[in-house]
Amino acid sequence: MANAASGMAVHDDCKLRFLELKAKRSHRFIVFKIEEKQKEVIVEKVGETTESYEEFSAALPADECRYAVYDFDFVTEENCQKSKIFFIAWSPDTARVRSKMIYASSKDRFKRELDGIQVELQATDPTEMGLDVFNSRAR
Repeated sequence: MANAASGMAVHDDCKLRFLELKAKRSHRFIVFKIEEKQKEVIVEKVGETTESYEEFSAALPADECRYAVYDFDFVTEENCQKSKIFFIAWSPDTARVRSKMIYASSKDRFKRELDGIQVELQATDPTEMGLDVFNSRAR
């Protein structure tokens, strides 16, 4: 089922991996990539639950767009352990304009496929998705 606006399909593996992250907490993060030739969103990298935020951040290319979901654990002011699933639209300033346009036009439909996203971030450089940003948006 391709989206009329961008013509992008979503590979079943994307939904499957996301369900594993959401329901079983079997991944820390997932990085998704649009394959322009196939006109499809695919899973590029799955982070194990033991991987750190730094490893997640390093998995996003410095000059290419990506989508990502990150399972962020935090402690509330009441000292409760919680987690929220973040959706990150990664669109660095150095990425190709065509790539930025394709990712921007496909984002909403792709996000709808991933039922259970709690917070959305748009980031053009690493400071816009730092741990401090995650902390403030999670609460």
